[in-house]
Amino acid sequence: MPCRNDLDAQSSKHSEQSYYPISRVAKVPLGIDDDDSYMDMSDEAAHLKPRQQHWANKMQFVLACIGYSVGLGNVWRFPYMCYKSGGGVFLVPYCIILFICSIPLLFMELSVGQYTGRGPIGALGQLCPLFKGAGLASVVVSFLMSTYYSVIIGYSIYYFFTSFKTQMPWIDCSNRWNTPDCWVPQRKENVTAPNTSRTPSEEFFENKVLQISPGLEYPGMMRWELFACLVCAWLMVYFATWKSIKSSAKVRYFTATFPFVLIIILMFRAVTLEGADEGLRFFFQPKWSELGNANVWINAASQNFNSLGITFGSMISFASYNKYNNNILRDTVAVSVVNMLTSLLVGIFAFSTLGNLALEQNTNVRDVIGDGPGMIFVVYPQAMAKMPYAQLWAVMFFFMLLCLGLNSQFAIVEVVVTSIQDGFPRWIKRHLGYHEIVVLFVCVISCLFGLPNIIQGGIYYFQLMDHYAASVTIMFLAFCQMIAIAWFYGTGRLSKNVKQMTGKAPSFYLKSCWLVLGPSLLFAIWVLSLVNYKEPTYHNGRYTYPDWAYGIGWMFASLSLICIPGYAIINFMRADGSNFWERIKVTLRPNIYECKICGEHHCEHDYPEQEQYMLAQELNNVYKSTMQKPGYNAMLASHAAPHGGLHTEYTYHSKAEHAAHPATDQHSVK
Repeated sequence: MPCRNDLDAQSSKHSEQSYYPISRVAKVPLGIDDDDSYMDMSDEAAHLKPRQQHWANKMQFVLACIGYSVGLGNVWRFPYMCYKSGGGVFLVPYCIILFICSIPLLFMELSVGQYTGRGPIGALGQLCPLFKGAGLASVVVSFLMSTYYSVIIGYSIYYFFTSFKTQMPWIDCSNRWNTPDCWVPQRKENVTAPNTSRTPSEEFFENKVLQISPGLEYPGMMRWELFACLVCAWLMVYFATWKSIKSSAKVRYFTATFPFVLIIILMFRAVTLEGADEGLRFFFQPKWSELGNANVWINAASQNFNSLGITFGSMISFASYNKYNNNILRDTVAVSVVNMLTSLLVGIFAFSTLGNLALEQNTNVRDVIGDGPGMIFVVYPQAMAKMPYAQLWAVMFFFMLLCLGLNSQFAIVEVVVTSIQDGFPRWIKRHLGYHEIVVLFVCVISCLFGLPNIIQGGIYYFQLMDHYAASVTIMFLAFCQMIAIAWFYGTGRLSKNVKQMTGKAPSFYLKSCWLVLGPSLLFAIWVLSLVNYKEPTYHNGRYTYPDWAYGIGWMFASLSLICIPGYAIINFMRADGSNFWERIKVTLRPNIYECKICGEHHCEHDYPEQEQYMLAQELNNVYKSTMQKPGYNAMLASHAAPHGGLHTEYTYHSKAEHAAHPATDQHSVK
């Protein structure tokens, strides 16, 4: 449906210019929103109005949340973070943070998105304008993640096509990229792998795929094979998201369900390998002395938020397309349980394989491989090589990894695009116009920012981005988000909103986590991370980054963190008030959209029938109805016929015809 400014412009045009003597009929479908509602936002008041829902059914929303949460965060990031943090000790803070912070925060984000009908910037801007920058910060983090998550998809594409070779190149040491240190794991008595030995899969990943340089200070050349895979990955992301959730939701029916079947099969195969018990012992048996290590808690918190997809704005964006009375609690429990079980299954699979490798190399699990972000491409190919019909399983596994990566990337791109269109509707409409152009713009920019990850020294840059952009800043963003909503907007207001939507207020457990337990735990971890901070290293500490690299890392972290105080200052300066405290009160006051007719946030007047009827009255001097049917009741418009079944038909006339047949006050609805 055309926006109001466009119709006003047409009205002016029709009143000032002469017309050709032709009759032209324009039929406007009512209740059908073929374009995203934020494309119609032309001023600040309209910008705060809840968008219409776009999920075709509840299953699409659940699959979107599960597909995003059960993605690379589980299969790629969870084993890598757990191995890096010392194994079983990682699970202790992981579970504590999950139940005190992550699950309550997930419920909060779904509630806020569903109630406001906005993305993260618009939602936080309505609830607490002073903390609107926290929403912008989450979008910045999502954009930074999109630049290197796509690299994992590129790696998956590379391995997927390589798996079709008659003999997979990561099973022996007879290839041209292998070094004298290459050693095929084999079970022999009194045979220990040399200290400098590396498995064929490790050498394939570092020497063939990455052609890794000695360090970040040696950037090297572009890896053109990976460049082609990266472009291919972004093409798939673009064509799956160019129609917003209308296109990506259909893709998720497959990409969010197929991986589960393969993960379960691979897990059962891995636990039967010889030495798997040693790997599982490393995974489940914690070393309690490591709990004092700040990096373990930081990694556990960042992994929680990464795997569940909270604090990145995606869950708020997904929920903003929900029906107003959707059961949020049920969705929260479903997503949390599926996410936690998937992480455990993947962990069992990964560490069973590591136990087998440790047995064959006659070493301990902690020293089998490096702890870099490419661990998944070292351990899993080695596991594939041990299965019957190894080539078939390798093809299926890397296709699964591709599906998981696309699920995560869909959500990240959608939250960036949605937030841009929510935040700058007039600029977008004036300069870009179409949703597809906005998506293309975001994809191209993200692809260009991801190019440093695929040079020969790119893996060092990759880990630096992942540590500072998605780990260090996440806890602070989560803390600010909880403070803004639970403290300043208020748990009372939020509980009332949830009860209006679902008929049941949040439990005492959720409200206590929002108000006290969650912020306290996050603040304690944040302080602990600053006191005991350790710079990241690569390959079990064998490579130490130069000092200027840490400066680049903190620059990435500050890109998101600076949004919070920056936007707070801007809103404070713009606020009305004669003194400091009056302006603070204004910026802390909720700016919730209220209907001009009934004063409610969500009501039947939000439907386009009412807006069409009001526009028809304003344009009465220009348009003449073709049918005579008085007494249109706008209050009952949404109940008069099935949603989308109402049409208003207008006929355009010339000035002469208009003078001869003046318009009446009666309008027709067909």
